[in-house]
Order: sequence, then structure tokens, then C-alpha cells
Amino acid sequence: MKRDYSHLSWKTLGRKWLHDFKIFNVYQVHRETSGGQSGTFYEVDAPDWVTVIPHLVDKERGDCFLMVRQYRHGSDQITLEFPAGMVERGEAAEKSAYRELLEETGYRAGSLIHIGSVSPNPAFMKNTVSTYLAEDLELVQEQQLDEHEMIDIVPVPVQDVVRSMGTGEYNNGIMMISLAFYLRRKGLIKE
Repeated sequence: MKRDYSHLSWKTLGRKWLHDFKIFNVYQVHRETSGGQSGTFYEVDAPDWVTVIPHLVDKERGDCFLMVRQYRHGSDQITLEFPAGMVERGEAAEKSAYRELLEETGYRAGSLIHIGSVSPNPAFMKNTVSTYLAEDLELVQEQQLDEHEMIDIVPVPVQDVVRSMGTGEYNNGIMMISLAFYLRRKGLIKE
């Protein structure tokens, strides 16, 4: 049975661009409910993102994720994450996933499967992050990093990532979301 939630919707009366911060734009938005309540809100208009979970089998350590260690300016910390990045304007998310994996690690995926998409913070952001599972990895080139990227490539046993996600250098919330998609895909979380 489909329910009617239209009483929760807000109608946009006006939208004003405030500033371009290079990786996102900020807008002031004026909205009104069907009951006449109105308010001013702020939106971050950011590009869509992709996260790639590169899965490989290491002869000594078994199932591993190929992860990237890097410095993050927002948290002023070094993190251990899945390869990820922005979807370029006009680029399909799947193509971005192939590109980001190749640029950050030098690996190409023989198989790339979309395993989930979410809005990272619908309270004020207007973008989507899509997660892809990459398997049948082949090292085909050196890293091709952006001007300010410095990334170490680290194979980490899957169980170590599951045990540590959300702590220490595994503190990126988007990585937790992507890991949940992976666990659901593998049948370890029931739909």
C-alpha cells in the first residue's frame, strides 16, 4: 500500500547562488509548506561521488581490500579508505569508478559491479555517492595522482577492515556506508 506523504513536502519559492567553493556551490533556498509555513535553508550543490571497493585474494592473507592511505584536509588526519573521487561533469558514475581506481592505484578492474547509492547528507547536500565492487584486478600502470594527492596503496584483510571501520584511521563515514553495501552484497547483512 502506497502512503501519501505530500503533507511533509516543501515547495521551492526561490533559490539564490551564494558562492562557488571550487568543489561545491552554496545556495540559499526559500521554501514553503502547503500549510503556509516558510523558511530559508542552505544547500551544498556538490558533484556526485564514487567509491570503489577493490577486492583481491592475497596468497598469504586471503581476502583483502586494496585501500588507499592519505591525508585528509577536513579532519587534519591520515585515513585508510577505499579509492574514491568525484564524478566529472557529463561522466557516468561507472566510468568515474573505473577512472578513480586506475588513477589512485594503477589497477584496472576486470569486473565492476554497482552495489549501492545513497545521498551522503540529504539535510543540506544535493549529491549521490555510488559504490562499486571491483574484482579481477590487474596492475596496468603507475598511479596518476592529482596535483595535491599523495596516496599509499595498502592491501588490508577484509576482516581487519570490518573490525576497524569507524575507528582510528578508518573514520570516514562514506567508507562505512560502502562497507555495509559490500557486506549486504556478500550476504552477511540480510536485505
